[in-house]
Amino acid sequence: MGQATPYREAMESERQDQAGKRVHVPQMPAERVEQIRRWHARAYREARAALQQEQTFAYLGRTIVVPPQVMPITPVSHLLGEAVLAEVGAQDRVLDMGTGSGVNAVLAAASGADVLAVDINPHALAAARSNAVRNGVAARVTVRHSDVFEFVDGVFDVMVFDPPFRWFAPRDLLEAATTDENYGAMTRFFNQARDYLKPGGRLLVFFGSSGDLEYLHRLIEASGFHRTVLARHAIVKDGQQVDYVALRLAVAGHVAS
Repeated sequence: MGQATPYREAMESERQDQAGKRVHVPQMPAERVEQIRRWHARAYREARAALQQEQTFAYLGRTIVVPPQVMPITPVSHLLGEAVLAEVGAQDRVLDMGTGSGVNAVLAAASGADVLAVDINPHALAAARSNAVRNGVAARVTVRHSDVFEFVDGVFDVMVFDPPFRWFAPRDLLEAATTDENYGAMTRFFNQARDYLKPGGRLLVFFGSSGDLEYLHRLIEASGFHRTVLARHAIVKDGQQVDYVALRLAVAGHVAS
């Protein structure tokens, strides 16, 4: 562990405040930043309004129940879900980073993989355990509290990562599913991911241009990964196109197994 990673280029996207704290500098025009802030504020208000409602989803052949304090399945979630089903095999060991409701852990385990699913939200951890039981894969899914790799052990054939798109400071655990202050967790993930990846392993990552997609691309490159687009979908929101992508990442120069 402790592999050095060349972050100089990616870190051009940050500065420090007066207290020396790392501050993310978005790689987009100021008008786009303000629009993303408005989208985020509206989404947060809607999520708070739905706090009393448990939701049940029939999703890619599975039944997933999502409590109100956990990020629900969205109309574009299937881009990553289908990538999990296509990429994960029965002999794989899989890490589902930021598991949420456990949906991708369930899909990976249903393909026969052994899965470690981690999150910092206790409501998400409970939901992931319940959904693993509900879908008959609890024997292959271990659910654990971990802040990024804090309590992760071993190495993995596949890592699944659906990070928060925004870089604002979350006000509660619900909001932490959609915003990661100054991209601290996402940056730590890419700084350490190769230490936990088996030779020939790969990452499956979902992201959208309602976040700082350019910063993600810089992190990927700085971490020594090559990216392949597995699926892409575009929608128009308030007159602006928003792109969503599911990516497969492999160490540059290595062929993913």
